[in-house]
Amino acid sequence: MTTDGRRQNRALPLGRIAGAIVLVVFGWLAVVVALTFGSAPGKSMAVIGPPSQALAAVAKANGRILSSNNYVTIARSDDAGFVASLYAAGALLVLDAEQAGGCSGLPPPGAASSWRAKRSNPSLS
Repeated sequence: MTTDGRRQNRALPLGRIAGAIVLVVFGWLAVVVALTFGSAPGKSMAVIGPPSQALAAVAKANGRILSSNNYVTIARSDDAGFVASLYAAGALLVLDAEQAGGCSGLPPPGAASSWRAKRSNPSLS
């Protein structure tokens, strides 16, 4: 009898901790998504979802595609309502690319010098 009571007492705090973690993650995601609507025109946006759906949404929203891979498409537009247009065109999730992970659509700072070094010395590849 006492072992069953102890197991139940341990499960209760773990369930509350898991619930709190889920609540924090979804709360953070809601704040990040809400902040994208207030972003300035001309900023890079990360469209999360299948590439075909993301590319179609960017095209319908009159955006420029900067890069695309399996589930993240980086796009930019000078329109003030670009984020709302992306959602209206069927985008699943839109985040500010520069704050979401440093994705500005530009190569990393050392990429050009690394590329030049490999080009001048093929043995580095």
